[in-house]
Amino acid sequence: MSEILSRDVPVIPKQTALLFIDVQNFAAKRDGAEFRHLDETTFQAKYGWFFGELESSVVPNMQRLQKACRDRRIEVMYTTIESLTRDGRDRSLDYKITGFNVPRGSWDGRVINELAPGDDEIWLPKSSSSVFVSTHIDYILRNLGVKQLIVSGIITDQCVESAIRDACDLGYLVTQVTDACATYSRERHENSLRAIKGYCRQVTTVQLLEELAAA
Repeated sequence: MSEILSRDVPVIPKQTALLFIDVQNFAAKRDGAEFRHLDETTFQAKYGWFFGELESSVVPNMQRLQKACRDRRIEVMYTTIESLTRDGRDRSLDYKITGFNVPRGSWDGRVINELAPGDDEIWLPKSSSSVFVSTHIDYILRNLGVKQLIVSGIITDQCVESAIRDACDLGYLVTQVTDACATYSRERHENSLRAIKGYCRQVTTVQLLEELAAA
């Protein structure tokens, strides 16, 4: 009898890791370098909804996921945009064209305090959209015995999507936590979820927490 293959596979804690993507001061704080040059009117017009979502639901959901995974001894990992150099000369061409640089060791490159990594948790700086392109995360995940990846982070339709696609192509089963991801508008977020749905399993924070509790 042939094996039945499916993306709809519940999380098995011993072979799973939780990955937070770019939840860092640069991109998730009002005084991060991506936003600090903006006057308040422009900031609110362009990013008010996004920051409202982060504060009211997305970051609290991330905290709940972090705690639940730590409790279940699921590996919790982080990646942030951060160059390997101060001037960012090692950045991808796309990041150079975009025009931002997060210098090595800077405040902007740190995970936000609300999700501060534990002393023994893995944190990988990246200089491209996909963490699988500019870090050794695939090598690390395989060394850890990880076959399933829970993904949460920002920006939904940019770095989150890039990670999901690459993880799937490399043979991981991916679960995207839909209300623990965010981008700059509701429309963009929902469009991204529809676009990436064919690559991963999508669940809410509550659904995943219930699944972990029953695992």
